[in-house]
Amino acid sequence: THPNEQAVCILSGSLKFVLYEPGTAPREVVVTPGEILIIAADIPHEAFALEDTIDMDIFAPPRQDWISGDDAYLRQTQEEK
Repeated sequence: THPNEQAVCILSGSLKFVLYEPGTAPREVVVTPGEILIIAADIPHEAFALEDTIDMDIFAPPRQDWISGDDAYLRQTQEEK
């Protein structure tokens, strides 16, 4: 989860997102080339590459943790968490 709205545009490949919206069961969404998924701010979510994928992520406001380099938590493996 993050305090930024996120727009994901798939250029090639595909990603499966699992969205954990409050008050509902987890929702799976597969996004393929040419499709865009908008994720509201503060919605817990996961993304899984279903194949080699190129995507463009746009965050509003910009992700300060990525700008400042404080995003090491994203690079941890399951064993390290």
